[in-house]
Amino acid sequence: MSKKLKSNLEVALIYLFLAFMAVIIGYPLLWTVGMSLNPGTSLYSAQLIPDNWSLVHYKWLFTDPSSDYLTWYKNSVLVAIANAFFSVVLTSFVAYAFSRYKFTGRKYGLYAFLLLQMFPVIMGMVAIYVMLNMIGLLDSLVGLTLIYIGGQIPFNAWLVKGYFDTIPKELDEAARIDGAGHLSVFFKIMLPLAKPILGVVALFNFMAPFVDFLLPRIILRNPENFTLALGLFNFISNQFDNNFTRFAAGSILIAVPIALVYLFSQRYLISGLTAGGTKG
Repeated sequence: MSKKLKSNLEVALIYLFLAFMAVIIGYPLLWTVGMSLNPGTSLYSAQLIPDNWSLVHYKWLFTDPSSDYLTWYKNSVLVAIANAFFSVVLTSFVAYAFSRYKFTGRKYGLYAFLLLQMFPVIMGMVAIYVMLNMIGLLDSLVGLTLIYIGGQIPFNAWLVKGYFDTIPKELDEAARIDGAGHLSVFFKIMLPLAKPILGVVALFNFMAPFVDFLLPRIILRNPENFTLALGLFNFISNQFDNNFTRFAAGSILIAVPIALVYLFSQRYLISGLTAGGTKG
């Protein structure tokens, strides 16, 4: 087999694989969009391309007095912004300490970060529920946000620490010779150079409250405190509910804030993801 033929076959296989993955990913998305435009509410009567498409479900989500969709949307956005901001702040300090300082327990702390990533979140749900109940933060967005922030620290800190390790320590030393303190080095040198990885952390933590269902399901009880994933679940979970098309419309709108954040931070994502894993 000639090299040219072999190369053409490899390219063809790559394109076939990409086309297959596009169908796997795109088909459910097209069905969701199509369902949201169907005028009825039944899943079984919905069509991929409706004959008489309508925006009635989107209108219902925003205008009907019985819909709490706007409240759920507001809750999700608030939790997402708080989660992204405080996760970036805490992760930056933790990663900076592990990357630049030598202290007792540093090695075992890094091992602990790796170990904590091995266990699924569901293993700690009972403890989380009991803890939030003891401190009076059960069924509150504050409690949910605190769990999100704390639960992401091991993974985020390890990721950002790997990126900090790629920044030459000579920059720190030069700044200290010029009289810069620890905080000056952190804010004026490390953070500006770490924008790519911090953008990745911010995006991942912003997305979590929009797509996570399990944690809000355990913590939240009042419908006014629901996030989008939990609120939309109620459209199809009750015994006599059959609002699959409304569920589809609400699901489509979840992508709007995530897409906007992605568009603003996309220039950081590729370099951040690749550089964060170069050193451990």
